[in-house]
Amino acid sequence: MAKDAYLVGLIGSGIGPSLSPALHEREADRQGLRYVYRLIDIDTLGVPPGAVGDLLRSARDLGFDGLNITHPCKQLVIDHLDGLSPQAEALGAVNTVVFDGGRAVGHNTDVTGFAASFARGLPDAALERVVQLGAGGAGAAVAHAVLTLGAERVTVVDAVPERAAALAGSLNRRFGPGRAAGAAPRRLPGLLADADGLVHATPTGMAAHPGLPLPAGLLRPGLWVAEVVYRPLETELLRTARAAGCATLDGGGMAAFQAADAFRLFTGREPDTGRMLADIAPLAQALGARP
Repeated sequence: MAKDAYLVGLIGSGIGPSLSPALHEREADRQGLRYVYRLIDIDTLGVPPGAVGDLLRSARDLGFDGLNITHPCKQLVIDHLDGLSPQAEALGAVNTVVFDGGRAVGHNTDVTGFAASFARGLPDAALERVVQLGAGGAGAAVAHAVLTLGAERVTVVDAVPERAAALAGSLNRRFGPGRAAGAAPRRLPGLLADADGLVHATPTGMAAHPGLPLPAGLLRPGLWVAEVVYRPLETELLRTARAAGCATLDGGGMAAFQAADAFRLFTGREPDTGRMLADIAPLAQALGARP
C-alpha cells in the first residue's frame, strides 16, 4: 500500500528564500498527501558545510523520507551516501537523497530539470556552439544537460579559469574529446560572436547580486540566452537579451522540473509538472516582494 505521509527537507546555506517547500507541499496537497518539507539551514544551525554527514544521519534517524541538498553541500554529501544514480556519479554532485530500506542514495535532478526546461522553452534552438558562463555546481549540471540535449560543443567561461578547465575535462571524459573547452572571461567577445546560444549559470542577477554578468553589447539578434537564476524570474540579463532580439529562457522551468523530479523520487508518485510550472511565477513574485 502506498504511503500517504512524507517528511522531507533541504540542507544548505542561506536557504530561507527557497521555493522548494512551497513547490513540494502545494503539489502534495493537490494529490491528497500529508507532506512536510523542512529547511535545515547550516547558517541558522551554526555548523560548517562538513556537518552535512551528521545532518544526513540525524534526518534518517528522525524518519525523513529524503532530502534535497544545495550549496555548499552538493559534493560534500557524497562521502556519506550508500549509493549514487549514474547521473549523480557522472556529475560528482548530489541535490537529492532518498532514504530507501536503510540506504541513502544520491541523485541529481538539476541536470534533468534544466534539460526538460530547455526542451520545452527553446525547442528549436541551434546547439552547434554554446557558451556557458559559470563553472560552479549549477554550471556543472547545466553543461551536462546541454551536451545531453545534443550540443556539439560547449565552451565554459569562468572567472577562475582552472575551474572552467576542470569542468571541461570532466565533460570531455563523459561525452567524448573535443565536446567541451574552458576559457577565461577575456575570450567572451570572440566566443559569443560565433555562438548559437549562451547559458548563464552564475549568481549575478539574483536578488542579492543584481546586475549583468557580461557587457550588454555582446548580446545580438539570433543568439538565444538561457538563465539559471529564478529569483527574480525577470533578471537584468533576460530583459537586456530580449531588447537585443534574443530568444530567452528564464530559470523558473529548471526550478519547477527539478522539484518535480525530486518529488517523484521521494514519493514514487507522478507530479503534475504543468501545475508546478504554474506555481513558479506567483511564488517567485511573492518571495521577491519580501524585504
